[in-house]
Amino acid sequence: MANVSVYNMEGNEVGSMELNDAVFGVEVNEHLVHMAVVQQLANNRQGTQKAKTRSEVRGGGRKPWRQKGTGHARQGSTRAPQWTGGGVVFAPTPRDYSFKINKKEKRAALRSALTSRVADNKFIVLDELKFDAIKTKDFVKVMNNLNVSKALVVMNDNDVNVVKSASNVPGIKTTVTNTLNVYDIMKYDTVVTTKAAVESIQEVYA
Repeated sequence: MANVSVYNMEGNEVGSMELNDAVFGVEVNEHLVHMAVVQQLANNRQGTQKAKTRSEVRGGGRKPWRQKGTGHARQGSTRAPQWTGGGVVFAPTPRDYSFKINKKEKRAALRSALTSRVADNKFIVLDELKFDAIKTKDFVKVMNNLNVSKALVVMNDNDVNVVKSASNVPGIKTTVTNTLNVYDIMKYDTVVTTKAAVESIQEVYA
């Protein structure tokens, strides 16, 4: 089992913690990680784009000139795509971009993402992360103590003081263990988590 150091909010090492190899020590499957990221981005797309085709554009009902004898190319409508104000060829229409991947694949991708962060020494465990009040300055101080600038902060429960203290800090995102996802883990340079959150993750994904 891998061992990681446990720090306090002052950035001092106060102990160590064993990580479960079934979650934090698996063989990294880059294909599954990529597929999980693509799926999340695709599922987030609204898919509400729309442009009009030649059948939907207003006007152009009459043939602009007779078929033969004018010297012009034959035309059937002034709303054909080659005309100014005409319809769009193969215009985009509202659609659903989402697709599914298997639950086992999604869990394996999350394990791979967590393992890669541990292997790169980008996984920081805190003994606790608590504030008495909502103070952005206090949260920034903790991140500075840990030498972290762009991080995903994972908590076991939704601590309002921590969430609101971090909300205005650029490069920081807070989440809880039950909404943890591959895209966020890979997007942010470092994962900062609490001991309680690590234990919760190991219970769910081991």
